[in-house]
Amino acid sequence: MKATHIAIIGGGNLGTAIAKGLLSKGLIPASNISVTRRRVELISELAEKGVHTSSDNHLAASRANIIILAVKPYQLEKVVKEIKPALTTDKILVSVATGISAIHIQEYCDLKLPVFRAMPNTAIEIGESMTCVSSLNATKEQEETVVRLFNQMGVALLIPEELMSGATVLAACGIAFAMRFVRAATQGGIEIGFGSRLALQITAQTVKGAVDLLIQKGQHPEDEIDKVTTPRGITISGLNEMEHQGFSSSLIKGLLTSFNKIENG
Repeated sequence: MKATHIAIIGGGNLGTAIAKGLLSKGLIPASNISVTRRRVELISELAEKGVHTSSDNHLAASRANIIILAVKPYQLEKVVKEIKPALTTDKILVSVATGISAIHIQEYCDLKLPVFRAMPNTAIEIGESMTCVSSLNATKEQEETVVRLFNQMGVALLIPEELMSGATVLAACGIAFAMRFVRAATQGGIEIGFGSRLALQITAQTVKGAVDLLIQKGQHPEDEIDKVTTPRGITISGLNEMEHQGFSSSLIKGLLTSFNKIENG
């Protein structure tokens, strides 16, 4: 990765988070990272860390051998055509835009080059993203390069492109769904007597512990639930009431609604 120069086209929330993730892990020297944004003053924090910042997408792309497209889906075609003169077959193009297929991106380029789609979430900023990756026209070595890059900022998986919409819902939208659970549990904690900060601290650490149990032990969630639900106990009473109120059903419906929004526009 030492010879890698990365251009992040689009220094919005996700693009900036990716840049910060690269910097925090020391994966790429700041001088080998370029980030663009129309209002370049909004990414001055990155410039202070040594990152090349500008509003010139073509210049950034011309310097890079990995180009990450972190723009809105409706902007993608225009941006790809803008940087098209800087694209060559030995460069790797990675799109984190939702819903635009790799085939369409290749058509925008009018060039057969390695095109990846990646769906990280904003936890990439602290090196804890779940990132799903798919590829088109890529060699095994190029796939390994891109997966390794994102894998060092969390966990990355190579998946078929047809699963990318689902990956977006589970990983990218999913972080917001998880945050909403934390918020709701915190509000419940306030109602039963805790101050807001203490309720949030207890809830966040509890959720972190629950997730770490699943990741480290490889257990099914129900196996861990069974350990804390006793006959006529308080945990099973609370869980059953949540289910009576549609807890699991509403979560599944929310996931499906987001998925259908991607699929049907």
